[in-house]
Amino acid sequence: MSRVSIEVENHIARVTLTRGDKMNALDPEMLDAIAAAGESLMGRDDVRVVVLSGEGASFCAGLDVMSFGAMAGKDPEEMLMPRTHCNANLFQQVPLVWRKLPMPVICALQGVAYGGGFQIALGADVRFAAPGTKFSIMEMKWGIVPDMGGMALLPHLTRSDVLRRLTYTAEPFVAEQALEWGLVTEITEDPLAAAMALAEEIAGKSPSAIRAAKALIGFAEDNMHDPDAVLLEESRLQATLIGKPHQMEVIMANMQKRAPVFD
Repeated sequence: MSRVSIEVENHIARVTLTRGDKMNALDPEMLDAIAAAGESLMGRDDVRVVVLSGEGASFCAGLDVMSFGAMAGKDPEEMLMPRTHCNANLFQQVPLVWRKLPMPVICALQGVAYGGGFQIALGADVRFAAPGTKFSIMEMKWGIVPDMGGMALLPHLTRSDVLRRLTYTAEPFVAEQALEWGLVTEITEDPLAAAMALAEEIAGKSPSAIRAAKALIGFAEDNMHDPDAVLLEESRLQATLIGKPHQMEVIMANMQKRAPVFD
């Protein structure tokens, strides 16, 4: 049974978690499929934006509890410590692959995004949530810490005291609170429609400039205590764009009052 579908149209890749009857809960097959879906888009020059969503009532309910039994007999160090995906293990790659993609990723959320499901959403550049969507850093409920890349992402999004409270308690919180804490971008009645509308807008911009912008923002976030390095990278990336075909097409389109057309 398929766990993830990918459809590419008009330079937008729609990636959908397709285990809706199980609230898109993460079993081993689902983890492999999500990581593979993200990795399959890594070299797709025709894809300018990704929209990530989950079918059914919920985006993702987190780890399938039945998977605990399957993992119980395995050595945790052997399962978690090898860096099987560059700087990450499989569990970490599932959310981080979306941040590693060169093009923006927009996530549409509804129902619940618990535990690993919440961390997957954090890997996106932008998150639209339906009113009342529930979130939780749920790992403490099971006596463990967040281990799917959340701690590489959350400190960039919310305050330390909020992060600590949510991690220590595993308490659920709703989209309205998540918006206040900086964990979702916008609340909307139809998050998938909002995600697609934003994707269409981004897909009409210079593909090389959009990718450079995502790379630059990531570099700045990772080097916020080294402004000299950020300023140098800003200049380096700008030099790769000025006078190149995509930028020249943007200039001509602006002058001719038309939409740009990119190869």
